[in-house]
Amino acid sequence: MEKIQSALAKARAERETTARGATPAPMPSEVPVSNCDADSVDAAWKALPEMSISADLMTRNRIVAFEGGRDAMVIDMLRTRTLQQMRDNGWRRLAITSPTAACGKSTIALNLALSLQRQSQMRTVLMELDLRRPSMARLTGIKENISFGHVLEGTRDFRDNALRYGNNLAISSNPKPWRDSAELLSGSNVQAALTAIETEFAPDVMLFDMPPMLEIDDMMAFARNVDCVLLVAGAEASTIKEIDMCETELATQTNVMGVILNKCRYMGAEYGYGYYG
Repeated sequence: MEKIQSALAKARAERETTARGATPAPMPSEVPVSNCDADSVDAAWKALPEMSISADLMTRNRIVAFEGGRDAMVIDMLRTRTLQQMRDNGWRRLAITSPTAACGKSTIALNLALSLQRQSQMRTVLMELDLRRPSMARLTGIKENISFGHVLEGTRDFRDNALRYGNNLAISSNPKPWRDSAELLSGSNVQAALTAIETEFAPDVMLFDMPPMLEIDDMMAFARNVDCVLLVAGAEASTIKEIDMCETELATQTNVMGVILNKCRYMGAEYGYGYYG
């Protein structure tokens, strides 16, 4: 773990030295939550169809944040650090990606969403944008024919394509793979669709489960629409070169919040999920 941290810190320092003086990435979140009508927002959330989640399914899929407690502590620590950075910077839209497939980024995204859901004063929206290999319906047990891809396309409303868990978490998944996903994610309707969600539902955090960066260009097609990105690396799978390559590319489009080292079997308990910024 220390070697990975040291190597990435050195690469990041060299990159920041080279880029010193560059204009910071803009923040795409433009709708102030405080300006939204509270009664209308409450009504919009209550109108979303409610979903149930199976505890057994969560256990099988390693969603440890579902019930809280000791097993969820590492995710709750990630939640706290993430919220601190987002609040300090005025960020609201967070994308979660990985260098390659099978790093566990969808599992991390759902764990983080459910950890946020246990903070009753916060509203969170989790949107699936891994359109070529969607997995959120399988992870959560969603069987309804909802499609966040169609929301971004502008052919369906978010209110008809999201489900509510509890009072403060909305999830929008996809029933099947989406063709021409990069074209959709870079389309002219995307910003309007996201702004409409912010206006109607006033979420405190918008989470986007994105595809792997080094396999398809979908993440970079969408990157300008988010405030920040978490990169999930797989232990014994992701290389330092891959991680640094992803950080370098992302930094040209948005803000890189940090890296999560996932699936690490030999890490000491003091590291939790291996989060570092």
